[in-house]
Amino acid sequence: MVRHYESLGLLPPVARTESGYRQYSDADVHALRFIRRARDLGFSMPEIATLLGLWQDKQRASASVKQIAQAHIDDLQARIAAMQAMQRTLAQLVACCAGDARPDCPILDDLAAGDPPTPR
Repeated sequence: MVRHYESLGLLPPVARTESGYRQYSDADVHALRFIRRARDLGFSMPEIATLLGLWQDKQRASASVKQIAQAHIDDLQARIAAMQAMQRTLAQLVACCAGDARPDCPILDDLAAGDPPTPR
C-alpha cells in the first residue's frame, strides 16, 4: 500500500538504504497513521489526499475540514438508508418464501421480475 500511496502523491518517495529497504522518518510514519485512520473512517483516497494536505497546512481553515467530514457523513447516511431499504426488502422476500422442498420461490421470482414482493 505504501507504494500505492506514493503513486497517488499522498507520501513523498521515501529514502532507501543501499540494500533497497525503505527508511521511514517519524513524519512518514505519522502520515501513514493519518491515512490509515482516515481509511478506517471510510474516506475516499481523494478525500484523504485533501485532508492530508489540510493537516499539513498549519494555515488551514477548520471550516474546510468540517465541510469534507460533513459531506462524508451525508454520504454515509445515504448509503445506510439504501442498505436499510435493501434489508427491509430482503426480509419481506424471505417472509414470503416457504423455504420448503417446492420449487416455488418468491425471492427468485422477485429477482427475475424486478417487481416488489407480494405477501402470501
